[in-house]
Amino acid sequence: VKRFLLLLTVDDTALDIPVNLEAQRRIAFFATSLFMNMPSAPKVCNMVSFSVLTPHYTEDVKYSLKELQSSQGQVPIIFYMQKIYPDEWQNFLERMCIENIDALKSENRESILRDWTSFRGQTLSRTVRGMMYYRKALKLQAFLDMMADEDILQGYDPTGRGNDALSAQLDALADLKFTYIISCQMYGAQKSLGDPHAQDILDLMDRYPSLRVAYVEEKELIVAEKVQKVYSSVLVKAVNHFDQEIYRVKLPGQPNIGEGKPENQNHAIIFTRGEALQTIDMNQDNYFEEAFKVRNVLQEFLQHRGKRHPTILGMREHIFTGSISSLAWFMSYQETSLVTIGQRLLAHPLRVRFHYGHPDFFDRVFHITRGGISKASKTINLSEDVFAGFNSILRRGYITYHEYMQVGKGRDVGLNQISKFEAKVANGNSEQSISRDVYRLGHQFDFFRMLSLYFTTIGFYFSSLVSVIAVYVFLYGQLFLILSGLQKTLQIEARVHSIKSLETALASQSYIQLGLLTGLPMVMEIGLEKGLLTAIQDIVLMQLQLASVFFTFSLGTKAHYYGRTILHGGATYRPTGRKVVIFHASFTENYRLYSRSHFVKGFELMLLLTVYEIFRRYQGAMAYTVVSYAIWFMSFSWLFAPFLFNPSCFNWQTILDDWMDWNKWIRHQGGIGIQQDKSWQSWWDDEQHHLRRAGLLSRIIEILLSLRFFLYQYGLVYHLNISQQSKNVVVYVLSWVVIAIIFLLVKTVDLGRQWLSANHQFAFRLFKAIIFLTVLSTLISLSIVCDLSFMDLVMCCLAFLPTGWGLILFAQAIRPKIVDTGLWDFVQVLARAYDYGMGIILFFPIAFLAWLPIISAFQSRFLFNQAFNRKLQIRAILAGKKQT
Repeated sequence: VKRFLLLLTVDDTALDIPVNLEAQRRIAFFATSLFMNMPSAPKVCNMVSFSVLTPHYTEDVKYSLKELQSSQGQVPIIFYMQKIYPDEWQNFLERMCIENIDALKSENRESILRDWTSFRGQTLSRTVRGMMYYRKALKLQAFLDMMADEDILQGYDPTGRGNDALSAQLDALADLKFTYIISCQMYGAQKSLGDPHAQDILDLMDRYPSLRVAYVEEKELIVAEKVQKVYSSVLVKAVNHFDQEIYRVKLPGQPNIGEGKPENQNHAIIFTRGEALQTIDMNQDNYFEEAFKVRNVLQEFLQHRGKRHPTILGMREHIFTGSISSLAWFMSYQETSLVTIGQRLLAHPLRVRFHYGHPDFFDRVFHITRGGISKASKTINLSEDVFAGFNSILRRGYITYHEYMQVGKGRDVGLNQISKFEAKVANGNSEQSISRDVYRLGHQFDFFRMLSLYFTTIGFYFSSLVSVIAVYVFLYGQLFLILSGLQKTLQIEARVHSIKSLETALASQSYIQLGLLTGLPMVMEIGLEKGLLTAIQDIVLMQLQLASVFFTFSLGTKAHYYGRTILHGGATYRPTGRKVVIFHASFTENYRLYSRSHFVKGFELMLLLTVYEIFRRYQGAMAYTVVSYAIWFMSFSWLFAPFLFNPSCFNWQTILDDWMDWNKWIRHQGGIGIQQDKSWQSWWDDEQHHLRRAGLLSRIIEILLSLRFFLYQYGLVYHLNISQQSKNVVVYVLSWVVIAIIFLLVKTVDLGRQWLSANHQFAFRLFKAIIFLTVLSTLISLSIVCDLSFMDLVMCCLAFLPTGWGLILFAQAIRPKIVDTGLWDFVQVLARAYDYGMGIILFFPIAFLAWLPIISAFQSRFLFNQAFNRKLQIRAILAGKKQT
């Protein structure tokens, strides 16, 4: 009643509401969280002590002045920040009492500018600033615990300024309850090399005296007249602008023998203190108001949950990178649904929530005596976070989830970054599928909890793979029915008896093939947080911004990398980078990244649908549309999503630059030391890396999968007019003869290019003209003598192109047997021709659309709708203007 009366009587005006959207969100969440169920906070001297651990490799600590001003073909970072945070930039200028950035440079206050910019990117300095709010909040709360109300009213300074004894007491209590350690794996090497990152880390320790840095030191010592490498874990702090060693622990050998991030955490965990441990990634942030609730959340460790205390406390995350582009918005909502309604359900009632990354709190004593918080075995523990949760549950731990406290989290904002991240997660889930941990959990759980475990971990990725496989099975099955004549018989029989069940069965699944169901949890979460009307508006707006295209494309990423890793193994970490600048990815880069995972599959599906359309004589147009529209949508999404979500992709000058870069890349010869972004040959060799370690069974499966193209060819050649409806096996043999002749012509042209193109251009052109005239005369003769029609030529292309690709896949599977023969050189020539052809087919629709000016404006609108709604100068960012 009191709260209702307060809401009715409070006189609130628009002037009292902060203009900054982030300030509004933080205040709203903090006020709402105070009404959630949380344990009472004890005094600071009685609270659970804890440490925070952040692993760091070579990511940005602070942006340097050179990085702020240099564009490197992109938009300067400082210009980007000014346009994305215009109100905060104006506030910054006002605080500094200046009018523009030049005044800061003239006053030698560039470090302040570096800090302002770095605190708005995904940098280590932003994370450290956020985590040190814990110490600041604890000092304030300790002051309130110690002082009487009368003392506070008399004007005591909570920081202890002017009272050295009080200040020392507050510092000692805060340090007793809170420790922050950054595990900088490369700090020792960076110091020895004079890397600016080492100085930036030292500056952070200067700014925050209680901050500690752990790193691995490598030294060469002479022992018994032999040079030996000695490794040590070292903990340092800053004293008088230098780092001072606190502890040194000699290690038995090289510590980084497994996955990098868990090994980085494992060597530093010995320096942590207290009863709890929070793991924080270096792209996270914390808020001062949220730090006041740390005492409450740590009290959860003392709450009884059945027979046991919690061993891991899950926490909510806020994605702070979702306010600019549509992709960042999609990922923000997707991640928000996972870390709110998703983990809420996993924790209770399913009881299958594990550790899905930072910022969970661990019972430090429980985990450090039971294997630690990070498993680091190479490859199998690629997704090291979830194995900490597996380990905790297997050792009779208990995991809970709490939403009244949150931290910030940065996510990838470009399609290429997102795809690399999803590929890494898919690889990690494939390794989980064959891990002992999942096997043991499945055996120890009851039936319903086991099903919950499956569907909330590896089951999602396995279902994605099965969904894609089902599309292939469906299409090849339809082609079998059509080309064999069986569908004709079935349809005629159904029409005679007025049976509609066949078409109904074929069409029933098509309404849910768009992948829209994957967005259902997102809609539910938006409805719970912001209301049903807002949820409906957002989901409609997301569809207008091609969210279905994005999620369908992501389905292909998950299915490809999960299936390939299951079949061949070899999961590897894929660095995504944490760029803050909107940048254009070249056509070559997109082709390298998505050729095998999406483009090849998209072309295959479109080819099958085209043949299906040509031969479906006994199926109605409506039935065909209902059955195939979702697959057409999937094909176009896989082929063109990388370009639709690529900034400035439809700019004409950018198209010309991409075309020149593409031709240079496809023709450049590879070799030792040539990177894959410089040469097609180097990239092609690297793409087959997973096959080099494949076992016999994996190679056999690859060969069996490639046989589908030969069966497809077998079905088509008997429907050519030139075959005169003959069912003799000679027709199929002759088709292989034609393929052999085509391959021979390709090889001949390639040899001519090698021998004549450099010094005998005229002879080479004459040679190609003779070959062209010979082929043309042969086709004319066949059309006269054997009734070869134009439709036969089209069908031959549709039949023989997949066959050539099948031969390439077959050759790659048996590469060890033919790599030293001349046949492998021919396979390489043929593969280059296929990649060049696919690139041309993809490039020309994009070039045509770039010729239309309205397309570029439309792309900018749907891709950066959030920025336009906030009236940000996104066009200036896309144009790359450098004024500040």
